Amino acid sequence: MISEENVLKNDNRGSFSGKIGFVLSAAGASVGLGNIWRFPYLCAKYGGGIFLFVYIILALTFGYTMIVAETAIGRNTKKSPVGAFNTLSNSKFMSVGGWINAIIPILIVPYYSVIGGWVCKYLFEYIRSDAVTVASDSFFVDFISDGSKSEFWFIVFAVLVLGVIFMGVENGIERVSKLMMPVLVVLALIICVYSVTRPGAIEGVKFLFIPNVQNFSIMTLVTAMGQMFYSLSIAMGILITFGSYVKKEVSIDESTRQVEFFDTAIAILASLMIIPAVFSFYNGDQSMLKAGPSLMFITMPKIFASMGFGRIIGFLFFALVLFAALTSAIALTESAVSTFSDEFGWSRRNGTLIMAFVMILLGSLSSLGNGPLSGVTIIGMQFLDFFDFITNSVMMPIAALATCLLITRYMGMEKLTMEVEQDGHPFQRKHIFSFMIKFLCPLFVLIILVSAILNVLGIISM
Repeated sequence: MISEENVLKNDNRGSFSGKIGFVLSAAGASVGLGNIWRFPYLCAKYGGGIFLFVYIILALTFGYTMIVAETAIGRNTKKSPVGAFNTLSNSKFMSVGGWINAIIPILIVPYYSVIGGWVCKYLFEYIRSDAVTVASDSFFVDFISDGSKSEFWFIVFAVLVLGVIFMGVENGIERVSKLMMPVLVVLALIICVYSVTRPGAIEGVKFLFIPNVQNFSIMTLVTAMGQMFYSLSIAMGILITFGSYVKKEVSIDESTRQVEFFDTAIAILASLMIIPAVFSFYNGDQSMLKAGPSLMFITMPKIFASMGFGRIIGFLFFALVLFAALTSAIALTESAVSTFSDEFGWSRRNGTLIMAFVMILLGSLSSLGNGPLSGVTIIGMQFLDFFDFITNSVMMPIAALATCLLITRYMGMEKLTMEVEQDGHPFQRKHIFSFMIKFLCPLFVLIILVSAILNVLGIISM
């Protein structure tokens, strides 16, 4: 039973001003490094057009189901993940699922902020240096190997994120998202137009949009499913937290469709920025697209340096990436601060200060992992890679599985449907949702979890 004190507390809980605020904030949480950095090279590595086709199908089914589920859980309970799971299940076993959802962003945002710091450094260098300097062979390695420089830029990014969290939900998160997301789209369109008009770039466009079934493999499906977590911020506690800020008159069904459209559109735009440019620069050599994480920080600067207006394009590109990284990091941090407030009764100020301490402590391990701490590893991984593996490949599938169980066994379809239809509109994809949450979503997350573990053990290669 919810006490009178908790009712008053929830009544005073921060909230989004309306649907636009929620959609842009949720889209901002989803649109991050996973879209602009990770999606293009995975798309290229696992089949191009066929990967994109599989991903879109999954976004309309798997992604849609998980977004609706998490948002409805949050709005129904008006709590962050731990409180939401406890309220709906009253089960110690399910409470573990809530805590996993809550801990994930606490572990992700420190190393995510390190990469955000790298983006800040590149943006700064495009302001003060020329494109050729940034594109030099040793620039990136020298930077991340220098512990003091890497640490400084990591802290710069962390301060930007924490400043927005201090300002609150409507005045901070929503206001920044309303500013950054439209600018991000405009920058993406500008760079896309420039990229696809390079000589030879049209072959890259064809590779991206024309599905070739011969490029399909089981890893295309598995990788596309895994990318869903990164791209849509599923199983990170974010959407449960943001759902708790959504007003009853806002349509969860319609808002989810808009979020998944926005997210997928940005992923496609990111691919259009990068894949045609690489095709043009390397004369159609697809192998250069499989450079992985180095694609953004080594390959793309070389391409910008070869272009006319390369310094300007490089600046615009990293400004776009910075906006995307900031909106996602803000959402991750907000989820953690909300949990501190709900579970420990801390004020926003104190919760933010505690999160700042955690970010500096764990983020410094990742920041220094390529420099002074390069010799320290966990199961053969440096700190950044380890935190990425344990959260994205292990904890997030488990968290998603717990969410599926919470809906099917405890909340029930009737209660969820009533929550989704609070705005007075019917739940249009109810039957698809029901089938996905009961059968396919649990199967998908188990496949992702098992594949990730087998990959680490060296049994399969991803």
